[in-house]
Amino acid sequence: MTPEDKRLHTRVNALNLIAYDCMAKDGQVVMHGMGRTLNISAGGILLETHIQIEQQYDALLSIGLENDLIDIKGKVVSSRPGKVDKFESGIKFLEIGETELAILKLYIKAFKNSH
Repeated sequence: MTPEDKRLHTRVNALNLIAYDCMAKDGQVVMHGMGRTLNISAGGILLETHIQIEQQYDALLSIGLENDLIDIKGKVVSSRPGKVDKFESGIKFLEIGETELAILKLYIKAFKNSH
C-alpha cells in the first residue's frame, strides 16, 4: 500500500456481477442498474458501470459470489471515468451482516489461494 492509500483491507481483483440501487439522503431510490466488481475487499469494492454514480449517494448492492448472493449497503466515496464508455466507483461498505461478511471473507480467501 502507498502512503496515500487509506484502505484497511487488501483488495483482490475479481469480476462479479452486481445489481445496485442508489439512494438519496432521504432514502429514495434515484437510480438502479447492473455492474461488475473490478476488485473487492472486506471493506469495499471498485464497481464498474455504464453510467456514472455520483458521490452523494448510498448504494444497496446485491453481489453474486459463486453460489451465494449477498446484500450490502455502502457509500460511494469516489467516481471517475474508467475504460471506454465505462465508469469506476469506489464503494465503502457501511452495513454488512455477519453472515454476509463471513461469506465475503471466505470468497476473498479462496480467491487469493487460487491465484
